[in-house]
Amino acid sequence: MSELSQAKIMGGVGSILMLLSFIPTVGGILGIIGFILVLIAVKYISDAVGDRTIFNNMLISVILGIIGIVVGLVMGIISLFTLLGRSFRMPSDFSEWFGPIPASPESLMSLIIGVIIVLVIIWIFYIISAVFLRKSFTAISSRLNVKLFGTAAFLYLIGSILLIVLVGFIVLLVALILQTIAFFSIPESPPQQTLVSQTM
Repeated sequence: MSELSQAKIMGGVGSILMLLSFIPTVGGILGIIGFILVLIAVKYISDAVGDRTIFNNMLISVILGIIGIVVGLVMGIISLFTLLGRSFRMPSDFSEWFGPIPASPESLMSLIIGVIIVLVIIWIFYIISAVFLRKSFTAISSRLNVKLFGTAAFLYLIGSILLIVLVGFIVLLVALILQTIAFFSIPESPPQQTLVSQTM
């Protein structure tokens, strides 16, 4: 089986699993497995067409997305501890964990501001991640002559920008559906122009 054939199956199945990530309980696991399969599929495509930037851009996109989530979670935890008046030292008495929770308008405003900052940080990282994802998918679209990759890449970027108004979730869902179709549309071998450019 050729690298592109493997990429076609892995990417298509992986994209379907990512679509199933909304299923309660097992959806998260399916989404992670699907995401890994898509990443491997992009690596196969990158090797098949002899363009390392395809996989490198995808990898940068993934790393940026993870960093954004980690930074957001860390800042969220810090904000929560600050709001609750907790410190990172071990409590001398177990009952300290159940102390009074401040409910003043100032503390609630701090919580809201903290949540907004965390969401904005994740949003910014996600947009930058989508830029590199678009570079990877646009290159795949050009190399394999599968235009749906380019369309999916554009929708990923637009969806990431629109996440701030929640409409982006619908756009990202459409992008993921197009990504699934795009992977199943991959040819068995690279187009002639790709082969010619490699030999040159």
